[in-house]
Amino acid sequence: MSTNGALAGRTAVITGGGRGIGPAVATALAEAGAAVLVAARSEDQIAAVAAKLRDEGLQAWSLHCDVADPDSVEALAQGANERLGKVDILVNNAGIASGAPLHRQSLQEWNRIMAVNATGTFLCTKAFAPAMAQRGWGRVVNIASLAARTGARYISAYAASKHAQLGFTRCIAAEMADRGVTVNAVCPGYVDTDMTTHTIEQIMAKTGLSEQEALGSILATTPQRRLIEVEEVAHVTLMLCSEAARGINGQAIGIDGGEFLG
Repeated sequence: MSTNGALAGRTAVITGGGRGIGPAVATALAEAGAAVLVAARSEDQIAAVAAKLRDEGLQAWSLHCDVADPDSVEALAQGANERLGKVDILVNNAGIASGAPLHRQSLQEWNRIMAVNATGTFLCTKAFAPAMAQRGWGRVVNIASLAARTGARYISAYAASKHAQLGFTRCIAAEMADRGVTVNAVCPGYVDTDMTTHTIEQIMAKTGLSEQEALGSILATTPQRRLIEVEEVAHVTLMLCSEAARGINGQAIGIDGGEFLG
């Protein structure tokens, strides 16, 4: 499927747009013709992402947003509509992670992860999707995780938040199925981002393994023995935003090299 001009005339908001998967998604959508707005708490990073896209002749803006803060999300919705005119596509990419065994899992950390990963997805979708439905066209793509489909040791809060995100995805997909809006989740395994780097650092600190050994322990769990690239996630996200993907709704699209086959 050619993506050149596939999103011409469309507009998109990408949360968590300052680093990792976010800039790759913003680039893919902008190169396909969409006007994009990247949002995150890291104002310098999102400004740099938007500036880079504009330097390439693409349409891009940036706007501060803390997705766990209702007032901040409301300001994002207002600002996005002012800059873009309307929002056709929402990519809920903002996310955080941490790991701990149950007996060390604090309520504060549990709430922090839930607030960003689950509540943030809820707040942003509520802010943008109803207007998409009123216009009769829209795409919501939630960047979830392999952890939304399975479990593992020491990630109870993260996995619970991503399971919540996937459940929300399926419910809103059903709610809007007859209104021209699709809602899907992308569920990658370990991606070559700062989040995985942080996981490697945690493994090193707790086990005494070298960086290469810690990375090897992660790769040993993956069928293809490699990290997923951000561009792979961006490609699938772009596909889900296209007109050709209008029949794909409420799905959890795995990008994990075959790690989860359920």
